[in-house]
Amino acid sequence: MLIIIIGYWLLHDDKVSIHKTINAHIGNDVLDSFFKYITHIGDGLFAILLVIIIAIYNLRNALFILSSYILASIVTTILKRAIYHDIFRPDFTFKYFVGEKLNLIDGIEMLSSNSFPSGHATTSFAVFVAIAFILKHQGLKFVFLLLAFIGAFSRTYISQHWLIDIYVGSIIGTLSAIALYYILFSKMNSEKLNKPFKEVFKKKQGV
Repeated sequence: MLIIIIGYWLLHDDKVSIHKTINAHIGNDVLDSFFKYITHIGDGLFAILLVIIIAIYNLRNALFILSSYILASIVTTILKRAIYHDIFRPDFTFKYFVGEKLNLIDGIEMLSSNSFPSGHATTSFAVFVAIAFILKHQGLKFVFLLLAFIGAFSRTYISQHWLIDIYVGSIIGTLSAIALYYILFSKMNSEKLNKPFKEVFKKKQGV
């Protein structure tokens, strides 16, 4: 439902007007600090760290999450660097084209180009949707899906991306997780990897 609402908003308002609406909420110390730091859950380094930790307990799940992250990153990088490389980010656009100043959070280095789509949003959804797939507890599934939304939205809140950037990034990340889940869990005989890394490694070494 949230995806539909955001999509409707994107279709009926231009991205500058939408960003003005969101940016008007900057100035709350609690929210500013929260989004300033929570945005790092969309970093590639954070994704790799999660994969390493999960691999200790289950190699197949770790490979699924890693594959989802890599596929989503490749798609986003191609779009960002080769096709939509001339899309400027909010701060640069408002400063040099709109002629207005955005409310910014102290301590964040503002980027200027390669705005579309959002790599952080892509990573957040590719990783956390993948984790939600492998979890059985419904409450934990909701928590990780919520983290995906928060990680993606943080990029617009701190004015590193337009809403359309994180919207498309979230779709790329989600579709990557769905595709890799189907391949690894439905099409491939991956049961031999469905165990901790240490056990898989011992078996290969004949221990």
